[in-house]
Amino acid sequence: MEVRLANPRGFCAGVDRAIEIVERALELHGAPVYVLHEIVHNRHVVDDLAARGTRFVDDLELVPEGAVTIFSAHGVSDEVVATAARRRLRVIDATCPLVTKVHVQAQQYAARGDEVILIGHPGHPEVEGTRGRIEGRVVVLSTVAEVEALEVADPQKLSYVTQTTLSIDDTREVIDALVRRFPRIRGPELKDICYATQNRQNAVRRLTAGEGIDCLIVIGSKNSSNSNRLAELGLRSGVRSHLIDNASEIRPEWLVGAGRIGVTAGASAPEALVQQVVERLKELGVVSVREIEGEVETTVFRLPESLGAR
Repeated sequence: MEVRLANPRGFCAGVDRAIEIVERALELHGAPVYVLHEIVHNRHVVDDLAARGTRFVDDLELVPEGAVTIFSAHGVSDEVVATAARRRLRVIDATCPLVTKVHVQAQQYAARGDEVILIGHPGHPEVEGTRGRIEGRVVVLSTVAEVEALEVADPQKLSYVTQTTLSIDDTREVIDALVRRFPRIRGPELKDICYATQNRQNAVRRLTAGEGIDCLIVIGSKNSSNSNRLAELGLRSGVRSHLIDNASEIRPEWLVGAGRIGVTAGASAPEALVQQVVERLKELGVVSVREIEGEVETTVFRLPESLGAR
């Protein structure tokens, strides 16, 4: 058996920045440092930071007044920002700059009097944060069927933005459906889907193209949107695909009859987990490992000034 490693895979610039923000905050302020929700959707990362003095909370009321508090990479609503100010929390914002870009675009559309459609999954932290940054009515949807059933106040005043971690294919279908129903709708097409999401999906396409692979293993937590989309992409390509948190979840029966095994990782999964998976696959009979060429990522996001720019 041969392992084929997708490129790029794993951490993106937004995740790198968010994790470094927490680490730098611990260095500067000492433990505990509080983070609203998971800093990124990866259990390994969250557990590691928790062991070093980070306390993850789902409600700002659980944070002592005046404490150092970090907003996760997924972004937060205006209401959360106001609550933090009221409780005099020392806030450090780790929102991914690409998510912030979506917030700004949506606010600009709303300021023009448009009803805003947010293409995304209801309940996802990024979607809830974006929804909470927009004044006026916001409709959240994620399927063509929901587009067909949609009723709007004025078809001439309609805009859309997208969750950054959706499947490009699924988003394109929803956008096309919106344009068919509402020809005057305004939006950024696929530009809000971040470079990292697109690059990782393209890497899976390369794995499954040509002679392809017999099995795909995606490393990422179950609540990671972009990791789930990678596994779905593999399945749509006709490849047995499995989403795992770590190497211990690999089942030997997955590899029966699999000569070529593709391995990738979601944007919030560290490379250390990839290497552990590779080692486990070697124990199960893999004899060679090959890196597949892909897009080289050079994007780096600056840290907040309060932590020192890099």
